[in-house]
Amino acid sequence: MTDYPALTLETPAEHPFAQFVRILGKGKRGARDLTREEAREAMGMVLDEAVEETQLGAFLMLLRHKEESAEEMAGFTEALRERLQAPALNVELDWPTYAGKKRHLPWYLLAAKCLAQNGVRIFMHGGGAHTAGRLYSEQLLGELNIPLCRNWQQVGRALDNGGLAFMPLVDWAPQLQRMIDLRNTLGLRSPIHSLARILNPLGARCGLQSIFHPGYQAVHRDASGLLGDTAIVIKGDGGEIEINPDADSHLYGTTGGESWDEEWPQLSAQRHVKPASLDIEHLKAVWRGDVVDSYPQMALISTMALALRGLGQNREQAFEIAEQYWAARNKSI
Repeated sequence: MTDYPALTLETPAEHPFAQFVRILGKGKRGARDLTREEAREAMGMVLDEAVEETQLGAFLMLLRHKEESAEEMAGFTEALRERLQAPALNVELDWPTYAGKKRHLPWYLLAAKCLAQNGVRIFMHGGGAHTAGRLYSEQLLGELNIPLCRNWQQVGRALDNGGLAFMPLVDWAPQLQRMIDLRNTLGLRSPIHSLARILNPLGARCGLQSIFHPGYQAVHRDASGLLGDTAIVIKGDGGEIEINPDADSHLYGTTGGESWDEEWPQLSAQRHVKPASLDIEHLKAVWRGDVVDSYPQMALISTMALALRGLGQNREQAFEIAEQYWAARNKSI
């Protein structure tokens, strides 16, 4: 005798999260952006793990297809900050590093290291090696003697001892890391890759952000402005916070809720040839001063200047100070 499944005779109650999927996916005419409050509530449910797997996948891909608004990203960030149990630490620069490099070495790491030697307190965070063929910050921390911290107490000690700390996203926002890791399941990056750059979990004086895709820079700047953060957003090399000396750079800034823009002209008269491979030893040789290479010299000096611009220096002062810092660096690794 065959056992047939029971008939559904009563309409099941709708899942509380379904409303947010419906808002985003109700067709060309019916769909709309989430309000800031709706975004905060939706992300709160995600972070509290009160969402079904199918709902999460649909939610992330609908956001990706629609493209996130500044209000949505501000609301998402508020939900995370409300749940984040981080101590009050003195941080000057929030430095997210989530893209990885594939064309050039990560010269931004030397820029951060040099700034930290000169008293600038920097919190870096990243999401691991999620895309093949790229070189990620996490893979170089040991090589460059940048402290890997696995809890907030270790972050505080690293900042006090050397001014620079790196903490993986998985250790302070594991739900967000899990969504980033869905990249190879869903086949596309989710909006969390962008969101991670805005979070500024320790409330640093300035948040630096790099957004590669055109049009997103202003949206990120506006989201940080809504949150009351000071931030500078650029289209950095490879998606990392690193000025490309072979191209003009547009700075999208926000300070005290007011937006500002600044154009930085390219530094190199002609385009550099891309290296055949990414040799970590070359990165260390440049730091030690064993070799002279114009591309990294320009890239890291201008990246340090960008950071100093975010801390209140004008462009000319920032470049002058960056040159002084680099010339006086402790060259030992």
